[in-house]
Amino acid sequence: MTATAHAAGAGVVGQAGGPVAAGAVRSSDPSNGFLAKAALVTALLTVAGSVLGLVRDQALARFFGAGSETDAFLVAWTVPELATTLLIEDGLAFALVPAFSMALARRAEGAGRDPVRALVAASLPRLMLGTAALALILMAGAPVVVDALAPGLPDPRLAVDCTLLTATCVFTFGLAGYCSAALRAHRRFVAPAAIYVFYNIGIITAVFVLAPRYGVRAAAMGVAVGGVLMVLVQAPSLWRQLTRDTAADVPRDAEKGGSGPAPALMSSALIATVLLFALCRQSQVLIERFLASSLPSGAISHLNYAQKVAQVPMVLSLMLCTVTLPVVARALAEGDVKRARSRVERDLGLAGCMVLLGTAVVIACAPQLVQLLFQRGAFTARDTEATAAVMRVYALGLLGHTLVGALVRSYFSAGRPTWFPPAAMAAGIAATAGIGSWTVDLWGVRGIALANAAGISVTACVLLRGMGPRNVPIRVREVVGELAKPVAAAACATAAGWALAGLVGSPLVALAVGSPAVVVVFGFVLWVLKAQSFEPVRRTVMPKVGSAVTTAVSSATRKRTHVR
Repeated sequence: MTATAHAAGAGVVGQAGGPVAAGAVRSSDPSNGFLAKAALVTALLTVAGSVLGLVRDQALARFFGAGSETDAFLVAWTVPELATTLLIEDGLAFALVPAFSMALARRAEGAGRDPVRALVAASLPRLMLGTAALALILMAGAPVVVDALAPGLPDPRLAVDCTLLTATCVFTFGLAGYCSAALRAHRRFVAPAAIYVFYNIGIITAVFVLAPRYGVRAAAMGVAVGGVLMVLVQAPSLWRQLTRDTAADVPRDAEKGGSGPAPALMSSALIATVLLFALCRQSQVLIERFLASSLPSGAISHLNYAQKVAQVPMVLSLMLCTVTLPVVARALAEGDVKRARSRVERDLGLAGCMVLLGTAVVIACAPQLVQLLFQRGAFTARDTEATAAVMRVYALGLLGHTLVGALVRSYFSAGRPTWFPPAAMAAGIAATAGIGSWTVDLWGVRGIALANAAGISVTACVLLRGMGPRNVPIRVREVVGELAKPVAAAACATAAGWALAGLVGSPLVALAVGSPAVVVVFGFVLWVLKAQSFEPVRRTVMPKVGSAVTTAVSSATRKRTHVR
């Protein structure tokens, strides 16, 4: 467990340095306006990346359908999925963002040697050497990796060829994740949020240009190209941050200070716990594909397409936590635990509302979404039916995925090692494996999706139970009570949207009818239950809606009077 300050206002001790005085840098707390703008930019680029991700999946479905070729690529796709989790999203980011935040806090205090540049000099070369070595090892052991991931695959040679290409992303994703963490700690969000836009552009271009000649191997080539683009889009911005004149950030008396080595900002234990958590979380995908490899051809593809669509609400809901992670880390670095707790509680409420609204839409309109997105070319109506059924089951775990993603940031934001999150994730993995091995024989790929939802929900409950004085001490009972309100709203909204969408034959019209119904019912139930997360909407949007309705009614009344 982390050893955070026990009360608001207490000093937080660094990994190997002294305490950072509480309130030393109060100006470091960004305004709500800045966070709103950063979240908006991140949201727009995240949506753009997600849309391009769907276009990428549409291209794969169009060229290769949901058969053995796609299954072979998706086995190789496990490498970039795992690398994304370990090196960009849930892994190194949890170690690097607090480390850079602590370095920036020490720079602002007047450290003798620029801690930010010292951190880069100490960590970046090691990261590059480690990821390059791991990429070469994966290439050399590609046949063994494929056999371990999917022993029942009908054509392992194709999967091996794709794995040789996707293994390059271990190196490029490592650099991309490092740049993202450093830039977010510096409160530069545009370039990190744009990486998936360029990544998917690389894959889509490769598929359309090279697929006629190289088949599904073209998609693996696109992964390699996309990884390079992710680095190139961030490198200029990071270079400007590291080479700009730091006179405004480092006081003059500090520039003349000692030149001894900077205190360590990351320990090997911290990196080990962060990577172990990320590896445990990503192992859910490994378990799912292992179980699905024994099912008929196309099972892995159906699971993949269902996850890609259903995960969109989760990705969008966690964008706020991505923006505020440096804020929480900086608050803890300055000893302001109360500010960190308030931020985490607000993030949990907002993220929970967003993902549950998306969950209701996904479950209510699953067949229409899949048909509109994928049913063309080699992707048949039967594939649509199977994918929609899996997607509805998988969506049951979206709240759990979101809570895990939000809560684990609280555990690691202080920059200290804690073994509780990996243990919680291991409990969820055990539940996924145990339930999946039983349900796969009963319900096939839907049983695997159910195991995923159950396992991640177990992890979320364990992480919530573990929140307390030794990390960010959120008020668990109040948070759970508030989350129960959007859960009830999502259940009512799902029922309404499902019923209305089922009355219409056209998928586009059904989606146009079902989705607004979900939004209206969801908002109405939140308003009735007086959910705190709905308060900003109630204060800003509802008066405008009421004013518009009053104006419309008054106008109609005047017209009727004039006619008379």
